Amino acid sequence: MASIQPLANGKRRARYRDAAGKEHARHFDTKREAQQWLDQVTASVVRGDYVDPQAGRTTVAVYAASWEAIQVSSEGTRRIVDNALRLHVLPVLGGHKIATVRRSHVQALVKELEGKGLSAGSVRNIYEVVARLFDAAAEDRVIASTPCRRIALPKGDGAEVVPPALEQIEAIRSHLDERWQVIPLVLAGSGLRIGELLGLGMFDVDYLRRSVRVERQRLQSGALAPLKSKTSRRTVPIGEVVVEALTAHLAAHPGTDEALFTDEWDDPLTYRRWKSLWRAAATTAGVDATSHDLRHFAASALISGGASVKQVQTFLGHSSAVITLRTYAHMFPGDEDRTRNVLDAALRPVLSPSADSVRTEAAPR
Repeated sequence: MASIQPLANGKRRARYRDAAGKEHARHFDTKREAQQWLDQVTASVVRGDYVDPQAGRTTVAVYAASWEAIQVSSEGTRRIVDNALRLHVLPVLGGHKIATVRRSHVQALVKELEGKGLSAGSVRNIYEVVARLFDAAAEDRVIASTPCRRIALPKGDGAEVVPPALEQIEAIRSHLDERWQVIPLVLAGSGLRIGELLGLGMFDVDYLRRSVRVERQRLQSGALAPLKSKTSRRTVPIGEVVVEALTAHLAAHPGTDEALFTDEWDDPLTYRRWKSLWRAAATTAGVDATSHDLRHFAASALISGGASVKQVQTFLGHSSAVITLRTYAHMFPGDEDRTRNVLDAALRPVLSPSADSVRTEAAPR
């Protein structure tokens, strides 16, 4: 129900009740202005895009807390969202009333993130959280529309993946304690992600068929969890070098049904412990490489051996060949020599017509 009431001071008080029965009112100088406002409200209700003016006064921080609490996602995704909000978004936008956030505010946030030296990929990941947050607010009718429109994001630096050389891997391995030296070999020989490797149990390795069954991952919290996608669940072939190294390792340091690799106390080796061990060994060896680079080494070896894009995609557990090509396209051999020969054959008569005519006259009739 809507109405316009004249006031003693000559102004007009327009008011209406929303679907929840809450009354909203504004004062205007003329009855015409009051009626126009009520008409706009009525039209927004009919279109289905009505927004409670009071809802937009909620701060970004308050809405983000309630939004984050109801998200259904994996632990890894929850951690990414929480870090993005807590470390980057809320310190900048958290105090704003959510309805007052404009496109320029979001663009300024992106610019600030870039200025902190974050990679283009990191900035994009944080922005995706912001976009999801404001999309939800628009769906909840807290705001009329999201401010995340036409935001210019930094482009990647285009740096190509450069896998470590075998000598560099061996240098790092030599600075690891004997108990851990098998892990770089397994990573380089299987292309597993570190979470996938730490999620392996004793019975995930088939020594007869020389393969590893990847069915779960170990999160940074230490808990076992499903893989992030269906394509990540796969059987990975491994060679004799990896099989022999694993056999020798397990003879000295038996694993368990839950964990193929354990620490000195027979507890599952954690991500943080392994990261610390690798960083120390790499620093001592003077090699700038992460353990994830061993995955690139495996991919590079396959490509050098003539593997197709599809084979590399399946081996690594990529969800699509697009991801494989985006990462490793520069490693696949091209057909440059054939291209050069074809173009030379087409252009040679133009550059050397006399030589071509000589060859024609000399040809047997």
